[in-house]
Amino acid sequence: MKVAVHLRVPHQLASGPADRLAEFVAQVEESHLDGLTVGDHVSFRGGIGYDGLVQATALASTSRRLQIWTAVYLLPLRHPVPVARQVSSLAALAPGRFVFGVGLGGDDRHELEVCGIDPRRRGKHFDTCLDVLRPLLAGKTVSSDEPELRIPGAVIHPAPDPPVPIIVGGRSDAAQRRAGRVGDGWIALWQSPERVAAGVEKAKSAALEYGRSSLDNQFAYTVWCGLDDNRARARHLVCDAMESLYPQPFSRFERYTPYGPAEEVAAALKLYIEAGIGHFAVIGVAADHDTLVAQCSEVALQLNR
Repeated sequence: MKVAVHLRVPHQLASGPADRLAEFVAQVEESHLDGLTVGDHVSFRGGIGYDGLVQATALASTSRRLQIWTAVYLLPLRHPVPVARQVSSLAALAPGRFVFGVGLGGDDRHELEVCGIDPRRRGKHFDTCLDVLRPLLAGKTVSSDEPELRIPGAVIHPAPDPPVPIIVGGRSDAAQRRAGRVGDGWIALWQSPERVAAGVEKAKSAALEYGRSSLDNQFAYTVWCGLDDNRARARHLVCDAMESLYPQPFSRFERYTPYGPAEEVAAALKLYIEAGIGHFAVIGVAADHDTLVAQCSEVALQLNR
């Protein structure tokens, strides 16, 4: 089975202007990459971020063949009824090409607080949002009496056709069980191949426990990568990028962050294929966008040889 590689749109392009983003999308369309991914934040670490569904819509309307993923959209920060409408509208622009990756958030507790979410109850709220979103996207009428989310008979038409896969992201056991209970798959991040393999099995077991069919190769791994023919330069590039975004030393992430030429990065990622991963959401860092696309395209080729 083909392993799919999806490239995260660089932050500076996701922030505009539109013509630069369109040029980048056209370049990816001509590569061996399978799709593009976007992240999502409302107000992260002092107010930065961009809306994942807005960015995904821009990509869907610009591209023709590429899969578009949110990896991941912070669903608990929004009300699930308008989100269902947005997803339905987006799916109509790109039938069969949108995958809705959703996550919990929490790296910045204040981001949850400014959106009216108690960080201590974010897991419960996430579950409630998913329990509303899933049937809404299937065209069903949904009500909720949960204290944090009262909904008196909502319905969203038309339901996306084909249905939009909902992939649940997260590193915890709770995320893996959540993926099995209500998701179509699981997105892992910052874990060893061994832990990813265990997480895949937990998600599959949870799906069976909840009376669902076992998840079918809808397992993804989000991975930062430094890409350059010079290994030392690749490390420097990805180290600087990660330390500027996260207020932590690169040493905390390095063992989960492949860097170097495409062949070396692909060799590291192949261990995750053996663990059950069928999709990679690559957050690539390179000297320039041309190098980024070329190196990631070569990674995709190497993974499928």
